[in-house]
Amino acid sequence: MNDTIGAKKPPPRSRGLPRRLLRDERGAVAVIAAIAFPVLIGAMGLGAETGYWYLKQRKLQHAADVSAHAAAVRHRAGDQQLALEATALRIASASSYSPGSMTVSTQSGPTAGNAKITVALSETYPRLFSSIFSGEPMEIGARAVAEIKGGSKACVLALSSSASGAVTVTGSTEVHLSGCSVVSNSNAADAFLMKNGSAVMSTDCVYTVGEAVTTTGLTLTGCYEPVERAPPTADPFASVAEPEKLHIEQLPCRTLAYVSNSTYTFDRLANGQEAIRFCGGLEIKGTISLKPGLYIIDGGDFTVTAGAKLSGEGVTLFFANSAAAKLLGNGDIDLSAPTSGPYAGLLFFGSRHTTGVVHQVTGNSESTLEGNLYMPTARIDFTGNSTVSGGCTQIVADQVTFTGNSTMETCASPTDEILVGRTVSLIE
Repeated sequence: MNDTIGAKKPPPRSRGLPRRLLRDERGAVAVIAAIAFPVLIGAMGLGAETGYWYLKQRKLQHAADVSAHAAAVRHRAGDQQLALEATALRIASASSYSPGSMTVSTQSGPTAGNAKITVALSETYPRLFSSIFSGEPMEIGARAVAEIKGGSKACVLALSSSASGAVTVTGSTEVHLSGCSVVSNSNAADAFLMKNGSAVMSTDCVYTVGEAVTTTGLTLTGCYEPVERAPPTADPFASVAEPEKLHIEQLPCRTLAYVSNSTYTFDRLANGQEAIRFCGGLEIKGTISLKPGLYIIDGGDFTVTAGAKLSGEGVTLFFANSAAAKLLGNGDIDLSAPTSGPYAGLLFFGSRHTTGVVHQVTGNSESTLEGNLYMPTARIDFTGNSTVSGGCTQIVADQVTFTGNSTMETCASPTDEILVGRTVSLIE
């Protein structure tokens, strides 16, 4: 026997395959690589695409932040919704926003004058590597909220944007403003001007777009010094429509005798608004009690003579065609503005179509004027020995001057607030 008992037999050879091929494992690596590399490359591409989306979202958030802040600043200045949207779009576009979808919403706060402006932006991008998971385009969104809050009330506002001494306090005048501030929208170096050492004014604070020139007669109870280069304060009655000239001219001209009779009735403008028109001015003599409503002084002067008594609740005096208030002498005036309707809060309302008019409160007139003296393109002068006291009188005019021996005691209206010094900040 040639075979040895217990000896191992060699494994049978595979027919036609060399032994070295049976031990070769290099093909397995290629198979694994073929399976893994597409997944790895896809993951890297998806990561890069996600990073790209994140970068775009951060840029979009920045655009939302700056546009919300800009829109809030314009809201504080009195712009309406369309203007806010235009501002937000312009600022966002300047921050690399490619207009996609934008919403601008305004929410009033619990306190008068406070508000929140929300800007929401979105952009749409085509998918790259992630298209294997979804064919829908990628939408990226951002949202920002700016809040307007704080501020103090004003009861004297000069609207002129450039006049020297837009608010002037001079002579031996004494002006005492209770719990309210003085504002000048002028950018002049003397936007608020005090001169002559005997002039006295006490107020919560003074705000100017330009600069203030003061004396030791100024007493501030709510700030250490005048606030210069403040943002302009919006005209609080800019949206109030005035009677149209054509409609006014269609009304009959009435006289003092007409309203002396307590049974008088109102005429009607073309829009149905009740009104009485006085042509060439109106001189108040004797005792006159006005009914609630609109009284149009069409040209000339509105005067109250010595010894006359004028009273009325819910009254608005509209000055058209360069008409001017000349409250001279010792007239006794007790007037209050309406609390509702199209002219709510307006006691005197000067037409915006005439400029250069000067309204005067002079002499020894003892007046109780409850409401707003609104003369947006005219100047109001408190001169002589005039006294305006009782009630809350707010003055909104192109320019305001206190001079002579005038004494004025007034306060901010609790219903028609003019807010100044409000701040804008991002809260979301």
